[in-house]
Amino acid sequence: MALALSLGARGLGRTWPNPAVGCVIVQRNRIVGRGWTQPGGRPHAEVMALRQAGEAARGATAYVSLEPCAHHGKTPPCAEALIAAGVSRVVTALEDPDPRVAGRGHAMLRAAGIEVTEGVMGAEAAEANAGFLKRVTQGLPLVTLKLATTIDGRIATASGESRWITGPEARRAVHGLRMSHDAVMVGAGTALADDPDLTVRDMGAGHQPVRILIDSRLRHSPESRLGRTADQHPVWICHGPGAPTAAREAWARTGALLLDCPETDGRIDLRAALALLAGRGLTRILCEGGAQLAASLVAGRLCDALLLFQAGKLIGAEGHPALGPLGLPLLAAAPRFRMVAAEAVGEDLMQRWLPE
Repeated sequence: MALALSLGARGLGRTWPNPAVGCVIVQRNRIVGRGWTQPGGRPHAEVMALRQAGEAARGATAYVSLEPCAHHGKTPPCAEALIAAGVSRVVTALEDPDPRVAGRGHAMLRAAGIEVTEGVMGAEAAEANAGFLKRVTQGLPLVTLKLATTIDGRIATASGESRWITGPEARRAVHGLRMSHDAVMVGAGTALADDPDLTVRDMGAGHQPVRILIDSRLRHSPESRLGRTADQHPVWICHGPGAPTAAREAWARTGALLLDCPETDGRIDLRAALALLAGRGLTRILCEGGAQLAASLVAGRLCDALLLFQAGKLIGAEGHPALGPLGLPLLAAAPRFRMVAAEAVGEDLMQRWLPE
């Protein structure tokens, strides 16, 4: 099952709206088939592993990191494929909460006389596919907030200079994070200040995440790096109902997808925007700032994980803070996080925090 989970992780960022599943088929203590969900979500992991195993799958045990699907979609159910292949036992980590499955896959296997064992490494599997599970059960994507700051929590000097606070190793790690997410998200402030392109670079892979811009009034220019490359890699823009018609038309000409989102107090309603993005299939979003968007995610309890890259530099109070105002009247009201991992990345420190 550990191998199945590691295989499934290869699909993270590439399989949405489907989960990133791994499958290992074992015959007489020998692995005869391995597979993981392919880009775009198909073929599924079980089909890939069965193709590799061939006739050796008959009488074998299949280890799958999520319950095999039981519904007819663009492909036949994986539960049927396992039955047809003649496996004698199926071991799974998690039941699929998708209402089209939700135990039906396990039931189909048992009805066919196949022994089924559930819940093996279930916690690890739930963490691996937390984005898919959250989209199915809550209608929201998993959001990871990435911050790159100095020791004193600044993301730029008073003049706005921010390249580069962290070193090349940390920046490369961020590109790896982009690869494992469905989408990368920034706010209008960051887009206007940095003119980012938000692509994966120098990683030897063709996968590019969806690039999301939160820009209520469409202030960012279609002549920007995002606009000039929207016909090459997807750009989705969440804007408010008051966005100017001329700006909408100019961005539409670039090939960007415009998403009209409701507003609260003059700002994009982030929960509604995230629900809209989940409705389009996104399961894992990496937010790369800036300060106001980060603060809104934290204040709205929409941040599922915080990745802090901290550099050994000091800028001082005149620098730009990593978070915008949270409006906290008392320390007791401060959102609390617990650190679950920390490691050196080059000369910088990377910490992973989860909300309590």
